[in-house]
Amino acid sequence: MKIDLSALTTESRNAASENIDTLSTLEMLKVINAEDQKVALAVEAELPAIAGAVDAITAAFAAGGRLIYCGAGTSGRLGILDASECPPTFGTPREQVVGLIAGGKTAILQAVENAEDSREMGEQDLRNLALSERDVVVGIAASGRTPYVIGALTYARSVGAKTAAVACNRGSEIGKLADFAIEPLVGPEVVTGSSRMKAGTAQKLILNMLTTGAMIRSGKVFGNLMVDVEATNAKLLQRQVNIVVQATECTPAQAEAALNACDRHCKTAIVMLLADVSADDARALLSSSRGFIRQAIQDIGSR
Repeated sequence: MKIDLSALTTESRNAASENIDTLSTLEMLKVINAEDQKVALAVEAELPAIAGAVDAITAAFAAGGRLIYCGAGTSGRLGILDASECPPTFGTPREQVVGLIAGGKTAILQAVENAEDSREMGEQDLRNLALSERDVVVGIAASGRTPYVIGALTYARSVGAKTAAVACNRGSEIGKLADFAIEPLVGPEVVTGSSRMKAGTAQKLILNMLTTGAMIRSGKVFGNLMVDVEATNAKLLQRQVNIVVQATECTPAQAEAALNACDRHCKTAIVMLLADVSADDARALLSSSRGFIRQAIQDIGSR
């Protein structure tokens, strides 16, 4: 089947890099860097759509739903990367944010031929997760026309799940299927068609915003501190101490003692110290405030 890519910005030729193979190494890198600087501004133009998606994801989490990324190639790998970093950073269940890639686990490390061309596979992968109306599905495709992602979003809409699309072409096919069309125009790539470059960078910035924004809105951040961080190594054990010290202005010894008293749960330790309560009372306060530290402290103050 012949595919016409000529209308896609992501497949266009970049005039600034037409002779990049004749430049010195430093000049070549200057061209790449100048193009990269355009990415953040392109993402800025999409902030209203990103905000809408963040609010939808936050609502899904509150209702027990999930965020599910669907993509192929680089786009799929970026979704998996973002999903895999949520549990250690925010202490989330591993099933709350899920990354799907066309071709399955094999495709994470190497290309799987023709996997992205199957709409049916996009639908089936979501069926395998028992997708429901409580979930949010985010389709990721730089071109905006990947069949695997189209199939996933079409199925998601059919079950009543909220949908978002992340593409780098305006008026994309996946954008038309989504409740929130996020389409930063980063322009042609330095190496024509190599959408792992500017398009990939834009996608990574957006996925960072989706999960980080939803986690902040879900009470996973206090100030700018990741108060649900899981301590899985020596560095993170020390980070927990630092977080409690910064949040409460206590001493490192006090922070360590509080953490040890509550099974090293940062939020609980912070409430213990700020409200001067026991670990059990701090847990109860956090439970009644749905995990929001500020609300928990206000609750103890109003008693």
